[in-house]
Amino acid sequence: MPDFNKVLQPGDYQNGTVNTVVEIPMGSTMKIEWDRNHAAFVLDRVEPQIFPKPTNYGFIPQTLDEDGDELDTLIITESPLTTGVWLEAHIIGILNFQDEKGMDHKVICVPADERNTGDAIKSLDDLSPRLKEKIEYHFAHYKDLYQPGATKVLGWGDTEAAKQTIAECIERFKKG
Repeated sequence: MPDFNKVLQPGDYQNGTVNTVVEIPMGSTMKIEWDRNHAAFVLDRVEPQIFPKPTNYGFIPQTLDEDGDELDTLIITESPLTTGVWLEAHIIGILNFQDEKGMDHKVICVPADERNTGDAIKSLDDLSPRLKEKIEYHFAHYKDLYQPGATKVLGWGDTEAAKQTIAECIERFKKG
C-alpha cells in the first residue's frame, strides 16, 4: 500500500477538483481510517448496524483538519467504492461538522468523470433533499449510543467555502 500523503497531491482544488482516497464504502458500518504514522488502513471500530455510511467516506491527501486527521470527503456515487481506491473528484460543497475532537469538516464531492449521470451533479443543489437529510442525520446521531451529544452538524457550505477549508487544511499539513 502506498503512503497516499507522499504519492498524491491534494489536487487542483482552486479549479474545483481534489484527489480523494476511499476509507469507508457507502453502506458500511466499519470505521476504517487511514493511519498516516503506519501508512496503512486500520479498522478503528465497528459502528452499530443502525448507522451505515450514507455515502462513501474518504480523505484528501496532504491535508490536516482541526481534529488532527486528514480532511474528510463524502464521495457521492450510486454504488459503494472500495477502500484504498483513489479518484479525482469535483468539489460540490462542504458539511460543517464538529465532534469531541473539534471541527471535522466533510468536503462533498462526486467523481470527476461520472458518465452514468453525464456529470449532472454540479453543486449541493443537485443532491436530493432526502440524501442531504440522511447525511445530516447520520453525522448528528452516529455516536449517540455511546457518547450522546458528541456531534453537531453546523450546516452546509458551497464550493467556495469548501475550497477555503481545503486551503487551510493544506497549510496546516505543511506546518506539520
